[in-house]
Amino acid sequence: MKLISWNVNGLRACVTKGFLDYFKEVDADIFCIQESKLQEGQIDLDLEGYHQYWNYALKKGYSGTAIFTKHEPLSVSYGIGIEEHDKEGRVITLEYPTFYMITVYTPNSQAELTRLDYRMVWEDAFHAYLKELEKNKPVIVCGDLNVAHNEIDLKNPKTNRNNAGFTDQERNKFSILLADGFTDTFRYFYPDKTDIYSWWSYRFSARAKNAGWRIDYFLVSQALNPKLKDAAIHTQVMGSDHCPVELDIDI
Repeated sequence: MKLISWNVNGLRACVTKGFLDYFKEVDADIFCIQESKLQEGQIDLDLEGYHQYWNYALKKGYSGTAIFTKHEPLSVSYGIGIEEHDKEGRVITLEYPTFYMITVYTPNSQAELTRLDYRMVWEDAFHAYLKELEKNKPVIVCGDLNVAHNEIDLKNPKTNRNNAGFTDQERNKFSILLADGFTDTFRYFYPDKTDIYSWWSYRFSARAKNAGWRIDYFLVSQALNPKLKDAAIHTQVMGSDHCPVELDIDI
């Protein structure tokens, strides 16, 4: 199975920059997006052979996720079942016979860390949600997790220490999740690979300089580790300030 995740930073804009060409070319079994930034009825995607599932934020032009899949799931759920966390369209869960497939757009802690306290509450709630699902069957979770885990995961760790996405608090929550039975699939295959990122600021020609951050992930329950085949970050794909990430898994 080929799985793709991409923060498109506004799907309508991304469609004008080649999204559909890439979608057809990559031919994923399951294709997840984050930050769709639209409401129901604002786009009509003709994705032949795919079932489409959308979760929209209440706030217009903000957040939002979607999953496009060739394989119809047993069930679909939106959010994590907690009202305060389910207004921004951040989570979709598909249930399959042998696993759960989740896309997530983790809240950004924002400039001056104005949303860090909320982010910490979210982290604990989402962690608990994953572990509850895992009682039934293994979990695959992908998306923009808005954290660079270690110094190897961003170009300028020293100057970004304690900025949103690289605070000790955010990194610690990610470490706790991994320690509780989840695998960062890119690092599973490429533990020491440097200078591979999935997001670049639009400012200061960051992408041209490859001054980026790796904040887009595929995580899996450790029970699935033997089924992992490869992971990739498609840095050459344009259309967003993020690039797509891939997981190949025999499941």
